[in-house]
Amino acid sequence: MRRILYASMFLAAIAISPLVGCTLSVGNQPDVVYAPAEPGPPPWAPAHGYRAKHHYDYYPDSDVYFDPGRSLYFYFSGGGWHTAVTLPREIRINVGEHVGLDMDDDRPYRYHSDVKKKYPPGQLKKKGKGKKRD
Repeated sequence: MRRILYASMFLAAIAISPLVGCTLSVGNQPDVVYAPAEPGPPPWAPAHGYRAKHHYDYYPDSDVYFDPGRSLYFYFSGGGWHTAVTLPREIRINVGEHVGLDMDDDRPYRYHSDVKKKYPPGQLKKKGKGKKRD
């Protein structure tokens, strides 16, 4: 009877052992140090190569973004943002009046409220900031 009891206890211990975790620490363990994110310009601001992955030409008078690398337009219409290779007929842009923006986001409209505050419609003409496209 004792043999059966010891054998069942041994088998139970073996069956449970994969479920129980063990850790072994030797000496003092260093504290985990988390490095803070590197500071930089806001995601919608011109990054000048700091972390930019996408370049956009922003047309403040039309609220249109153009990604020359992907040949895509981003525009607001019908209550939402759309992406297309051509603009709808009702949306017009002045090719000579845009601001170059470098972002680390593939959807520039995520930061549109901030961009619009920084570059309100009509301000490029006053300040002479418009850039000609090549």
